[in-house]
Amino acid sequence: MKYNIITVMLIAFAIVGCGHHHTHDMDEDDHDHDEILQLTAHSNGVIFTEEQSRKIDFAIAEARHEPFGQIIRTTAQIQSSQSDERIITAKAGGVVLFPNDNLVEGRTVGAGQTLFYIDGSDMADNNLSVRYAEAEGEYLRAKAEYERKTELAKESIVSQSDLLKAKTDFTNAEAAYNNLHRNFAAGRQNVSSPISGFVTRVLVRNGEYAEAGQPVLVVSQNRDLLIKAELQPKYYEMLNDITSANIKLLNSNRTYTLEELGGRVLSYGKSTDIANPLIPVIFQINNKAGLLAGSFIEMYIKTQTNTQAVTIPNEAIIEEMGNYFVYVQLEPEFFEKRTVKKGVTDGISTEITEGITEGEHVVSKGAMLVKLSQSSGALDTHSGHVH
Repeated sequence: MKYNIITVMLIAFAIVGCGHHHTHDMDEDDHDHDEILQLTAHSNGVIFTEEQSRKIDFAIAEARHEPFGQIIRTTAQIQSSQSDERIITAKAGGVVLFPNDNLVEGRTVGAGQTLFYIDGSDMADNNLSVRYAEAEGEYLRAKAEYERKTELAKESIVSQSDLLKAKTDFTNAEAAYNNLHRNFAAGRQNVSSPISGFVTRVLVRNGEYAEAGQPVLVVSQNRDLLIKAELQPKYYEMLNDITSANIKLLNSNRTYTLEELGGRVLSYGKSTDIANPLIPVIFQINNKAGLLAGSFIEMYIKTQTNTQAVTIPNEAIIEEMGNYFVYVQLEPEFFEKRTVKKGVTDGISTEITEGITEGEHVVSKGAMLVKLSQSSGALDTHSGHVH
């Protein structure tokens, strides 16, 4: 016949009580309390009261039987998405002048804000002042020619093809002139930010010459990010079965699911080469967690599966000299320290292959303090607080 821990306790109390007679109730209570402590110690159990649990971050979780497929564990890098980042270039050749000294990496900028000037007034070639004057002259000439031919066309003196050519010349000259006029002042061209965000890179120093089209600044909104993981070719057959992923920050214990970050699998590589034999897998996420582009994270990529497993939260598992154990709740205030064998983890839950059955309840938060309580016999709530 099998007895659980509580039954054994009660039998032990009965035996011990029959063999001892005390005249004072207080002595009996003290003796019974000592017997409880001895029994819980011998039976690998611990009493952890509701009052103790209220003073710490404490929680109980149920062991669940759920789909748990193969997990691909890897390190990945956060990257800015194409839609989230703008490279601001010099629109003409000249000296780059920043309006103030605080336009540095991390500086917040607004849409339409002037970021820098291109000063070409002292340049012998490609002088902005000369270009502006030429563009203005060409615009006025083309405008007058178009207006003249429009009047002549009314009397059929000018053909429609000539009129169309004059209109095209005028439109092109007007566009070139307006572009310079809009951004040109006192011999220099001002370049503004097309989006609100912050400066992520400064590629040209103040006073340095930049060619037309040369990147000067990079502005990012840091709202949509990409996560790039590079996997070994042996995982290629599984890539089409990726369903989700969990993302663990390296500088904290916080783990996010792909769903929490509004993420999805964007693409994965279909080939490899000698220079880089790894297969890239790209995820897209919303930056709700304050992630930093360029930083690295730990990823647990989950694949579709029909396999079922018993799982418990990672926080429930405590390691002791190479062995793993959990505290199983047998009664509301009585817990058994039980050795378990674990399988793979997805960063949040761990597969338990031996030691726990579905439906059992384990300490998922505060397990270490329950362990300390077992070691000391009681939890001193005035020392060793965990925050």
